[in-house]
Amino acid sequence: MTIRKRLLAAVLAGLMAAVTLTACGGGSGASADEVHFGYIGDYNGTSLLAIADDQNLWGKYGLTADTKVFTNGPLQIQALGSGDLDFGYIGPGAMWLPASGQAKVVALNTLGNSDRVIAQPGITSLAQLKGKTIGVPQGTSGEMILTLALNKAGLTKNDVKIVPMDASTIVSAFSSKKIDAAGFWYPAIATIKKQVPDLVELAKDSDFADQLQFPTVFVAGNDVVAKQPDKARKVVSVLRDAMKYRTANPEQTVKLTAKMLKTDESTVAADAANNQILNVDDLDRMTQDGTIDGWLSKMDAYFTGSGQLKQSVGPKSYYTGDLFTSAGRS
Repeated sequence: MTIRKRLLAAVLAGLMAAVTLTACGGGSGASADEVHFGYIGDYNGTSLLAIADDQNLWGKYGLTADTKVFTNGPLQIQALGSGDLDFGYIGPGAMWLPASGQAKVVALNTLGNSDRVIAQPGITSLAQLKGKTIGVPQGTSGEMILTLALNKAGLTKNDVKIVPMDASTIVSAFSSKKIDAAGFWYPAIATIKKQVPDLVELAKDSDFADQLQFPTVFVAGNDVVAKQPDKARKVVSVLRDAMKYRTANPEQTVKLTAKMLKTDESTVAADAANNQILNVDDLDRMTQDGTIDGWLSKMDAYFTGSGQLKQSVGPKSYYTGDLFTSAGRS
C-alpha cells in the first residue's frame, strides 16, 4: 500500500470512529434527542429535574432537556396538547385532565400534603366560611382541597363567593385582605405568612387521607407516548434514576432544588416535609399490585362527582404503568 493510500485509510478510519462515538455518545452533539419539559417551581415539581441536571442523567440517556417553569398543571396540559411541551408535572388537582384523555401519566412522584384552606385571622372554622369571599386557582389542587373542605362542613360553592385567581394574585389578595380565605398550597402560603403571620389553616390534604390520596405526577403528551416510544422510555429512565438519587440523598436534593429555584434551602426543606416521597421500588410494586390504579380510580370518582370530569377513560388507559416498570429494566 502506498503512503498516500495509507494516509487516506487512516483518515477514513478516524472519521468512522468519530461517527461511532457521536452515535453512542450521551447528551451532547446533534445526536442528542431534545426534550421539552415543564415543571412547577416547588420541591415536588423541581427536585427530580434538579437532580437530572446535576447528575447528567439526560446525557446518560442521549437526551438534552429544555425546561420551562409554569404556575400550574392545566397550563402544562394545554402545552402538551399543542406540542409545545413533551413532558410536564402536575399536582393532584389537575389529575382530571389526563383522566379525560388529554395526557398520559408516565410516573407518580410524591403523595402531597401541601394544600390548605387558609383564612384570615378571626375565622376559626370551615362553617364560618359561609358567605365569605374565597380565592382559588381553578382546576388545581387548591380547588380540590377547598371542595373537600366545604363538603366536610356541609357547604357547597353556592354558599360562598368563589373568585378564580392565579397563584400570584392570591398571594397579594390575601395579604392585603381583599379575600377572606383561599384554597391554596405551600410554599406560596409561607410567603403569605410573612405578611399575615396569624392566618388560620382550616383544612389540609391529610384530613381526607381516608377518602383520597393526593399524588403528584409526571405527564406526557399522548402523541409522545404513541409516536415517540423510545424518547418516552428514556425520559422515564431519567426520572427513575433521579428518584433513586432523591431517596438516597434527601439533604443534597434539597440543596440542588434550592439552587435550581434560586431560593434558600430552609424554604425548600419545609416544602419537602409536607410531602411523602415515593421510591422506585414502592412504585413498581404498587403499579403491579393495582394500588396505584385504585388511587387513581378514587380520584376519578371525586372529579366526576365535582363535575370537572364527565367520564374517565380509566387509569389503565392514562397511567402508563408498563412503561414505568419496563424502563427499570433498560
